[in-house]
Amino acid sequence: MIARRLTAEFLGTAFLLATVIGSGIMAQNLAGGNGALALLCNTIPTGAILVVLILTFGPLSGAHFNPAVSLAMWLRREMPFAVFALYIFVQVAGAVAGVWAAHLMFELPVWQFSEHVRSGPGQWFAEGVATFGLLLTILGLAARTPSAIPYAVGLYITAAYWFTASTSFANPAVTIARALSNTYAGIAPSGVLAFIAAQCAGALLALAAARWLWPLEATAEDTAPLIQIRDSIPQ
Repeated sequence: MIARRLTAEFLGTAFLLATVIGSGIMAQNLAGGNGALALLCNTIPTGAILVVLILTFGPLSGAHFNPAVSLAMWLRREMPFAVFALYIFVQVAGAVAGVWAAHLMFELPVWQFSEHVRSGPGQWFAEGVATFGLLLTILGLAARTPSAIPYAVGLYITAAYWFTASTSFANPAVTIARALSNTYAGIAPSGVLAFIAAQCAGALLALAAARWLWPLEATAEDTAPLIQIRDSIPQ
């Protein structure tokens, strides 16, 4: 039922952003100016909630929570354009709702714009790399071990917070919503379009790579390593 799928995408994206923004506010309040500690306190809840949300809503909607993921699924013809468009709408709406919920929980003004400038070639390249890696993780595991996706996505984002210069937004809906929070995890509106362009480019490159690495119809050469692993396990 499409209504359930859309509700799952809305709620999942809302909880994701409430976690990103809320943990960022809490981290900034408690870290005492220690930037590394604040980032760690923002990273762990984000990676953890992704596992929970994907396990919870995955059976309903696929747990995209990310227009870049939905774009890849549409281009792979795994969802019609009308559903793809609705997914984008509810993901962005859910992301904004999550930001506002975080503001209300911490008694901050609901409506605000970020002044945290995130810009420059290094940041844009980082967003391309972050999104490429995220989509490659999802598509690769979908082809071989889909049950591992929740844990792999949570771990990937946890790692990417630290190895990318941009702290791995890797999600256009997240980027838009974070522009509406002048808190630790925000991004100035002037940087949003470039981030989204880099994210879309990374997603398209990952889609192309996944089509070559994991073709829809596996050949004997593709499955041989899996057979070898299976045969090496004691019965």
